Amino acid sequence: MSFIEDIKARAKSNKKTIVLPETTDIRTLKAAHLVLQEEIANVILIGDAAEIQDKAEGLDLSQAEIINPKTFEEMDTYITELVKLREKKGMTIEKANQLLHNDPLFLGVMMVKQGKADGMVAGAINATADVLRPSLQILKTAPNTKLVSAFFVMVVPDCDMGANGTFIFSDAGLNQNPNSEELAAIAQSSAKSFSQLVGQEPVVAMLSHSTYGSAKHADVDKVVEATRIAKMEAPDLKVDGELQLDAAIVASVGKAKAPSSSVAGQANVLIFPDLDAGNIGYKLVQRLAKAEAYGPITQGIAKPVNDLSRGCSAEDIVGVVAITAVQAQ
Repeated sequence: MSFIEDIKARAKSNKKTIVLPETTDIRTLKAAHLVLQEEIANVILIGDAAEIQDKAEGLDLSQAEIINPKTFEEMDTYITELVKLREKKGMTIEKANQLLHNDPLFLGVMMVKQGKADGMVAGAINATADVLRPSLQILKTAPNTKLVSAFFVMVVPDCDMGANGTFIFSDAGLNQNPNSEELAAIAQSSAKSFSQLVGQEPVVAMLSHSTYGSAKHADVDKVVEATRIAKMEAPDLKVDGELQLDAAIVASVGKAKAPSSSVAGQANVLIFPDLDAGNIGYKLVQRLAKAEAYGPITQGIAKPVNDLSRGCSAEDIVGVVAITAVQAQ
């Protein structure tokens, strides 16, 4: 069974409710149709039912719950709760009323906060910042989590490295230039995500252009310090660095360059030193190795909210909905 087939099966086994707020986009509606058809999750769509059905062009959305902000019975409660949550930041009844009636992203996140939905997926027509802003303002970070980060699950065909070709690449979508403390936090969150989604033991490599001091630079020092912090904060976690990519995932190279390491040559969670490296790395593997790339998947928010690439397909959205549903379990 492939990674995404396993995720879908797990989502079906304990069905959750996912809100899809971007109903002006046909890909979102096609994805909702497929999610309902495959019984992956229950779906809430935000918008005017007549307009959604008209745009849906014959797609079967009969099993979706469609919520129109103009007629939503719980709107007054949501407005009151949003004011309570953000009063110290200047939120008023008037501002909350405006936001929840006119911004489906804020309404979707409030549905997750209030327990009407278990998670939200958006980003097909909205920037990452716009998707994450209400999430961080309303849901905030998960307990014992220092920051929110984003990763990709990479599934490489015909590959005997990683977990049978499956890896997490992190952070490849959010934090531009994390410091040592942030890198250590990303490593720990990514390890938990790997365990949750892949179901195997995470083996975490802190990546660099250097292996065990083969190069000297402040960028290398950052990764060395991040490794030290991660080992101190999570002593049971199998994590090591600094490691070059080949030393991290190729057994023979790992043995030659870092023979004392329990991670070298075995890594399945790759922590990149900055966003440039992570983003370039995942796209290289996706294009050259024809790997499946699922993400960016968000980690560290109190409840799952996931961002989409604006170039996503309906099938991509279905995959992220399934992952979000499993995160919600």
